[in-house]
Amino acid sequence: MSKPTKDHLLKGCMYFTANQLARSITKLADNEFRITGLSPTYAFLMIAVNDQPGISQKELGEILHIAPSTITRFIEKLLNKNLVYTKQRGRQSLIYPTDRGRELQPIIEKAWINLYDRYSDVIGEQIGIKLTEQLYQVSLQLEGKS
Repeated sequence: MSKPTKDHLLKGCMYFTANQLARSITKLADNEFRITGLSPTYAFLMIAVNDQPGISQKELGEILHIAPSTITRFIEKLLNKNLVYTKQRGRQSLIYPTDRGRELQPIIEKAWINLYDRYSDVIGEQIGIKLTEQLYQVSLQLEGKS
């Protein structure tokens, strides 16, 4: 057996290939979500808030797989943009969309569809669907949640 080359090590390493994929898809997503005035992560947070008005910060973190402290920072930015408002219920902070946040939903959905179409055109729709399902399952397994 021959000694692996550095090129082979990088291409054969899940860490490096996953990061390369993340950089590539992030670039596409940033371009498509530019029409919303939000980064893709903020846009997906808005989708969740619009879908479930009164959602808790904890629930948002679980849906988006984001740490509570990060969710707090994200919510603060959306508050400053007047896209959400909060109500306290005991120790829980519940998140609601503003009218402006609800009005942004069709633009967010358009960006999401554009992103899907863009990567599907490059890699093929079926490959995109299968790859997304596999990546999701692998991430759950690596987190010990499967």
